[in-house]
Amino acid sequence: MNDVQEATSPATSLSGPATCVSKVELRVSCKALLDRDTLNKSDPCVIVMVQTNGQWTELDRTEVIKSNLHPVFAKVFSLDYYFEEVQKLRFEVYDIHGTHSIGTRDDDFLGGVECTLGQIVAQKKMMKPLLLKYGKYAGKSTITVHAEEISGNNGYVELSFCAKKLDDKDLFSKSDPFLEIYRINDDATEQLVHRTECLVWDYDSRGKHDFIGEFYATFREMQKISSGNKVTWDCMNPKYKQKKRNYKNSGVVILSDVKLHRVYSFLDYIMGGCQIHFTVAIDFTASNGDPRNSCSLHYINPYQPNEYLKALIAVGEICQDYDSDKRFSALGFGARIPPNYEVSHDFAINFNPEDDECEEIQGVVEAYQNCLPKIQLYGPTNVSPIINRIAKLAAGDGNIKDASRYHILLILTDGVVTDMADTREAIVRASYQPLSIIIVGVGNADFTDMQILDGDDGVLRSPKGEPVLRDIVQFVPFRDFKTASPAALAKCVLAEVPKQVVEYYSHKAISPMCPIRDTPTPILSSVATTPTE
Repeated sequence: MNDVQEATSPATSLSGPATCVSKVELRVSCKALLDRDTLNKSDPCVIVMVQTNGQWTELDRTEVIKSNLHPVFAKVFSLDYYFEEVQKLRFEVYDIHGTHSIGTRDDDFLGGVECTLGQIVAQKKMMKPLLLKYGKYAGKSTITVHAEEISGNNGYVELSFCAKKLDDKDLFSKSDPFLEIYRINDDATEQLVHRTECLVWDYDSRGKHDFIGEFYATFREMQKISSGNKVTWDCMNPKYKQKKRNYKNSGVVILSDVKLHRVYSFLDYIMGGCQIHFTVAIDFTASNGDPRNSCSLHYINPYQPNEYLKALIAVGEICQDYDSDKRFSALGFGARIPPNYEVSHDFAINFNPEDDECEEIQGVVEAYQNCLPKIQLYGPTNVSPIINRIAKLAAGDGNIKDASRYHILLILTDGVVTDMADTREAIVRASYQPLSIIIVGVGNADFTDMQILDGDDGVLRSPKGEPVLRDIVQFVPFRDFKTASPAALAKCVLAEVPKQVVEYYSHKAISPMCPIRDTPTPILSSVATTPTE
């Protein structure tokens, strides 16, 4: 059989697609710990606590390192990571004395620190000073926590094979060969990885396929392929090799191309230095009611935050862990603003058009409370100007061609938007930018029409029929979470963000700025075909 027969193996995923839920490993070390022992140095141990429903419980603890003020612990802590949740952790360092239980004496405590898992993964390597009781510094003691995502072979390999001079197994026509690729497991068993449509077995529609031959190869051998050079293997039939004295092979299999595809996760981008910039846009239309009236959705109750503040704080507290400068844009729409009291659908609530950012979430809260007495609630409810503004800002970041900054826009509104056609057009344009949009409906209005903007029930299209590139909008009515904790709202509206981040950068073929180094272990350790009986 002298014909060259080719088959390209489809892109075969060797692991499932990247998921939003990840496993994270934490490693801990300390420096300059307090010396609590008289005759020798402290024997430190670190306890990791997690907060659940307001209660601290022990997750795990490190080993005890004897007489060491600069310990590097071997213990690895494994945790489930959720972007949409505030996962509070506390690290407590103790000096262990024999069999005494931890915490029985004040002298045993060397310091502690509280943080969130989000803060650790955003920095990848977090160092903080240790604090004693009542916030007093534990000398110059510090703790360093290093985070690493636990991932398997998060990628796939595409192989292109062809063959020459394969044995002809058919009497009246040529063979119909196909190839089976197996992986050799650690216990020497074989696991089928992929079967081509036709290559090295002789296909029989009755299922009685004729064995042509087999070969073994490592993935390292396959990677030796270079431009213009191909890798070849003799296709050997063990029976023929034993019986035929001058047997050479049953054909030649040629690897003509190898393509490696890396699938990055959300944490790859975050740990690579991607910053999440958070912007909030607040509805100041007259339908909210006079802020001086206790029935108003904007009424400032000194004892309980209103729905706008609850939604802002719930979502903002998550996002602030992923922005190193902790400065957030705060905008308003639908109000008459000073000095001329003209209607604006895109204004900074701190009234500084040159810098609309506020210091941390508390700064946004204060700017919101301070602006209410200075504006006149008006209308209509137009949100497209703000979407276009943030999309334009995101487009500037997108032109940088690296994964350095992604935007989240939180829109808080008390009714259905008035400029629906323009909003649909703006969202379609924004779907091409590094941007996700969260819309929270405040109050008891009928938000049925707002569901159109959330692509869960179908693909959102512009008035001209152009579909969004990505589903970037998440809409929820706040009233669905009135009896739930603020964390439940944040979990609902932010759950899709990791997937949206990965989708954007994958579509642009943009890798993380500092990607996690691939392990040297071959994705495909070896391949072989085996005969059927």
